[in-house]
Amino acid sequence: MTLVGKKLVRPERFKMNLETRKTGGLRNRELTDRIIAAAIHVHRELGPGFLESVYEEALAVEFALSGIQFIRQKPIALFYKDHQIGEHRLDFLVEHKIIVELKAISALDDIHFAIGRSYLKAANLEDGLLLNFATAPLTIKRFCRELPAEIKCEDLVL
Repeated sequence: MTLVGKKLVRPERFKMNLETRKTGGLRNRELTDRIIAAAIHVHRELGPGFLESVYEEALAVEFALSGIQFIRQKPIALFYKDHQIGEHRLDFLVEHKIIVELKAISALDDIHFAIGRSYLKAANLEDGLLLNFATAPLTIKRFCRELPAEIKCEDLVL
């Protein structure tokens, strides 16, 4: 810390970015924090380098140990003009409120967020988490459906 005038100022590398500080409009905050804590436990124990299925299995164990209710590989029917045109399986549906999608890839792309929003629409839900276990540290991103202007979906940076 450096003293600037009468204020202590953190070095630039320790400053939180704007996304980290915005928390006012987040829904399901307590549940989301519990999901993220479980994912961090898994990532700290296993580290990056495994297949997505390994992290899915470990996260299911961690959810159960943490008392988090979840449905794994939840089927979601996809409709077009009242006709079922397909089905997707969510990695996790947590407490019937939050979709949790797992990845074990080098980096997330915009398409992963677009797909996540499509899953939310199909499941008629508002909030999701995208967790990438292949990175160090664990990448945690929120995604959400189109929201009214007064509510914003924010990323979480750890």
